Amino acid sequence: MLIIAAFFLAPIAFMVVASFKPERVIFDDLKTLAGAFLPTQATLGNYEAIFDRVPIPRFIFNSLFITLTTVFTGLVVNSMVAFALSRMRWRGQGVVLAAVVALIIVPIEAVAVPMLVLVNEFPWIDGSTSWLNSLHVQIVPFIADAFSIFLFYQFFVGIPRDFDEAAKIDGAGFFGIYRRIVVPMSRPVFATVAILQAVAMWNSYLWPLMVTRSEEVRPLTIGITAFYTLNIQWGQILAFATIVTIPIILIFVVFERWFVRSAMSSGIKG
Repeated sequence: MLIIAAFFLAPIAFMVVASFKPERVIFDDLKTLAGAFLPTQATLGNYEAIFDRVPIPRFIFNSLFITLTTVFTGLVVNSMVAFALSRMRWRGQGVVLAAVVALIIVPIEAVAVPMLVLVNEFPWIDGSTSWLNSLHVQIVPFIADAFSIFLFYQFFVGIPRDFDEAAKIDGAGFFGIYRRIVVPMSRPVFATVAILQAVAMWNSYLWPLMVTRSEEVRPLTIGITAFYTLNIQWGQILAFATIVTIPIILIFVVFERWFVRSAMSSGIKG
């Protein structure tokens, strides 16, 4: 396992180390394996260059705002939908669950153009007649997520209904059961969904590329694409890639314990 882990971590380690090297040193150090992974001549020149050439702080803010807002609202919305499907009884419940499962296999590429047509016609609270070239167009369409709903549903159905009956005897309604019983007992699956949604939103590329036009609303993934078209050096590209990669790794490290617990308790594989 350590060998496999080292194999997959090697490109990330090389990227981080090389981002602190001058352009010439990066290629000179590739002559030896040790030199490629050691900071022989550390410098912050690559990071200073990209901060001077593009609005990195704005890109970082956009990515963080889009990711955190989508994850937080998605946890609330998707968990409530899953609660209604798993803990309540209502007409058409099976049809809705089947639709949710079917939507899991539909990729964003299949619905991107219809979504683009729709959001182009939607008004916003500021009086604009289109959602295009905004932050909310990168958030709202992805709050409800079929796979997240299914993960919540799979976990919620495993919670004994005896808790629900006891809460009802104490006078709790469905929202009280959700907030006081189901949510506290489901922290592992909340962490799992948070990680998966955060990774998906942070790495989102196709949709932001289609709906954004200005640097004011671009996330990091689109910013690095535009940056790559400039007359730049590989050290600067690796520095930009490091800025894009490190935050999502930190998110996983923070929630990794809960992610593993959720996989073990709910039978999630892969």
